[in-house]
Amino acid sequence: MGAITSYIKEAMRLAEYEIIEDEEPYYGHIPGLEGVWAAGKTLEACRDELESVLEDWILLGLRFGDQIPVLAGIDLNVSRKPLEVY
Repeated sequence: MGAITSYIKEAMRLAEYEIIEDEEPYYGHIPGLEGVWAAGKTLEACRDELESVLEDWILLGLRFGDQIPVLAGIDLNVSRKPLEVY
């Protein structure tokens, strides 16, 4: 299993859900991952949307060099240390 897949799996285990008064009453977020939240008409729809948001959040974070929190020892951050050339 790849690092990103493992990270997503671990993050989804941390997800918290609640029912809110809204057209899409199921709300979910992942504590510690700012901006990763979703809503849905069913719990399953909310979970699916949350996983999709998480995937996009990771890929955009990697693309723009944002610091991604380490989860369960899984570190997706790329070192910014310049490579030495001999």
